[in-house]
Amino acid sequence: MSRIGRAPIAIPSQAKVEVIKDTVSVSGPKGKLHLQLQPGMGVKVENDKILVSRPSDEKAYRALHGLVRSLLANMVQGVTQGFEKRLELSGLGFRAQVQGGTLTLSLGYSHPISYPIPSDVKIQAESPTSLIISGIDKQRVGQVAAQIREFRKPEPYKGKGIKYAGERIRRKAGKTGA
Repeated sequence: MSRIGRAPIAIPSQAKVEVIKDTVSVSGPKGKLHLQLQPGMGVKVENDKILVSRPSDEKAYRALHGLVRSLLANMVQGVTQGFEKRLELSGLGFRAQVQGGTLTLSLGYSHPISYPIPSDVKIQAESPTSLIISGIDKQRVGQVAAQIREFRKPEPYKGKGIKYAGERIRRKAGKTGA
């Protein structure tokens, strides 16, 4: 049996979990999320805990067991605490600013980059060189952060670009003169 899958998920007092047929809904102070279950996977709510079960020990169900449990745990954490990713811009003249529903990035190109902010994610420019991306869906927060980072990945010679906070950039030595 899956070690991750069989671990119960504690439901905080401010979260509410409903299981209707093959859909699990989790609501809390930050919002509401839904998960469509694969046929056969079982989810029960007992004594402020969520329990995930599988119908058999087939390989497909064993793979889904831990996945469903992790997705549900992320949903519970998202609606109660939320998720956030921090990005740092490093480079001469690199800056970011939020104007209405658009993130404008100056990344050393000949033009500024405009990124429309999705409705389910919140982006804050903490300073001109740091961004905070937050939301209730862990997958969406990570996806938006990855899309923004893709505009200018950090390069290994000077370290210029957009990187995650705490990310270490592997540096290379430059050319040596003769």
